[in-house]
Amino acid sequence: MKFLKHSVLGLCASALLIIQAPLAYSVEPDELGFIIAQPQDLFTGGARSEIIYGNPSEPGLYVMRITFAPGSGSRPHYHSTARYITVIKGTWYTSWGPKADIYNPEDMMAVAEGTFIYQPPEGHHYDMAKDEEVIVQIMGMGPVITTQIPQPEN
Repeated sequence: MKFLKHSVLGLCASALLIIQAPLAYSVEPDELGFIIAQPQDLFTGGARSEIIYGNPSEPGLYVMRITFAPGSGSRPHYHSTARYITVIKGTWYTSWGPKADIYNPEDMMAVAEGTFIYQPPEGHHYDMAKDEEVIVQIMGMGPVITTQIPQPEN
């Protein structure tokens, strides 16, 4: 349980990129309101993030996927609402809690493909893809506010 609790905090940073990215709805509901998104329907046009359902900047449930290229990630930050994250592809690296207030990519935990993570509201963290592409799916309730944690100047 402790491992899962800590793992959850780390992947919230993924949402930071989504909130900053333009919203790209890849699949519209059918005439009965159902959405079935096949893999070929997602990440169209080389997008890094896609909104599958809802909108993280508006009230209500949202579902999104983010693709991180090797070596890309976030800097220390937190979100105003809880996040529910699944690592779909690759090994994700994360740091959370008080130590995550200062960016240090050498002190991160590996999170395996298939892992589920719960990030509590205002959980400090950062995360990244190191040597391979990583895809995460994030669900939560909007609106979400992301706050960057100021870093010491070098």
